[in-house]
Amino acid sequence: MTLDFAPVLEGLPELLKGAVVTIEVTAAAFVLSGVLGLLVGIIRLNPARRFLYGLATGYVAFIRGTPLLVQLFLLFFGLPQFGILLPAILCGVIGLGIYSGSYVSEVVRGAIQSIDRGQMEAARSLGMSYREAMWEVVLPQAFRRMLPPLGNETIALIKNSALVSLLTIDDVMREGQRIISTSFRALEVYLAVALIYFILTNAATWILRQIEKRMTVERG
Repeated sequence: MTLDFAPVLEGLPELLKGAVVTIEVTAAAFVLSGVLGLLVGIIRLNPARRFLYGLATGYVAFIRGTPLLVQLFLLFFGLPQFGILLPAILCGVIGLGIYSGSYVSEVVRGAIQSIDRGQMEAARSLGMSYREAMWEVVLPQAFRRMLPPLGNETIALIKNSALVSLLTIDDVMREGQRIISTSFRALEVYLAVALIYFILTNAATWILRQIEKRMTVERG
């Protein structure tokens, strides 16, 4: 058996366009997951607010206990039964963001809980409200501890984004499948697709490491 990468080279522009779509979907989902994870993580720190705490806990349990693919299909195929028609790319972003947000919320909660309670108490004794103390004192310290696990979640998000190709989104995986349908060179094309994901995940890792190093220097 010989490898023939000619179809890959011919379809490289389409693969690169798909890579851009993958980056766009992942970036949008990352922002959504960050906002959602931060809110849910903070809510789960306060069991006294039973309704919100129960809602947040139920969200985390359900999302982490069901497959991402099923959640994406619920958005793409299920919502139309209620007359809600969302563009495929929006379903992909929302699905990935909600899924990743459940994991980010645990990262946020764990990082905040790792900060000494004396920090919050000292801030409150200076006249700060709970919200001010959280945003100005606790979260900046917790954020440094969030970076390593958030980096891992970002890598997982990039790889999980391959599933959005099943929603007819023209990401790198779907573009690769199109090339395979005409060239019948599955091995070569999937190797190229894997290489693109490898580059994307390592680029994200490098960026996050630079951010972590800069924050360490500024702290020192």
